[in-house]
Amino acid sequence: MTEPQQVDLVGVGLNATDTLITLPTYPERGFKVEYTTRTVLPGGQAATTVVACQTWGLSTRYVGKLGEDDAARLHREAFTRAGVDARIITVPGAHSLQNLIMVDEGERTVLCQRDERMVLQPEELRREWITSARALHIDGRDTAAATLAASWARQAGVPVVADLDEIYDGVEQLIELIDYLIVSRDFPCRLMADPDLESALRRMQFRFGCKLTAATLGEEGVLAWDGRRLLHRPAYRVPVVDSTGAGDIFHAGFIYGLLQDWPLARQLDFSCAAAAVNCMHAGARGGIGPVETVEELMATASRYEETFDLRAAE
Repeated sequence: MTEPQQVDLVGVGLNATDTLITLPTYPERGFKVEYTTRTVLPGGQAATTVVACQTWGLSTRYVGKLGEDDAARLHREAFTRAGVDARIITVPGAHSLQNLIMVDEGERTVLCQRDERMVLQPEELRREWITSARALHIDGRDTAAATLAASWARQAGVPVVADLDEIYDGVEQLIELIDYLIVSRDFPCRLMADPDLESALRRMQFRFGCKLTAATLGEEGVLAWDGRRLLHRPAYRVPVVDSTGAGDIFHAGFIYGLLQDWPLARQLDFSCAAAAVNCMHAGARGGIGPVETVEELMATASRYEETFDLRAAE
């Protein structure tokens, strides 16, 4: 392998091949429903975030695993087309990660299949892949590898952004190394055993020492705590075709703004708008377009109502 060049972002984590099935209505148990379309597209948390940032003009690297199948070829072609420096570990005879995604009125239900040989192992990483970047993004599914990558980044002064939605074994040790922790809605409450989201975000930030803890909330946008104040940014109102990849694109928007040194409110607004644009198209990466498209939506689209009384939370 060639030695890595300095890049803006390195992403370590999941790729997936998404088989997208559009349904006229979600089926009841035991019933049959005819579907209208079936499309096979590249996706995956870390991979999609990296491709979005590359499309917006950042230089990127992706580190992950693929099998020896048509899905692997699909991903390699997508990385090459986008211009991503892909550092792929190939597993002979294995199947790449596959998702079956059912979309009903814009909302998606995901069925996952994974060969355990596809788990990224710490010994398969190279330190220079991580430390030759301005930022590291991880999704935490391969927790041991993500923890090693984050430790290298921390030692090199590289900020770590994470997208977590499950409490994997060892995740608390990983969180101790994360600077910007942006998670799914219920993650903070489950992790901290606290039913109040605002309290859970505060406690999570205090316990693990993150610079920022935040939760993405669908139509409600995002709620963030930076150690001094709570900030809520509602989502933008758009006609939703498919919500697949919305969180991945949100994280891409956050990283893009972080590397531009934007104020937090602008970072979160851009992230919400980028996710909204993507939701207007099918697939995890269907709505990745120019930065100008995201900024136009920010300037013209209305937003959902404010749902948090942050004055009471101060």
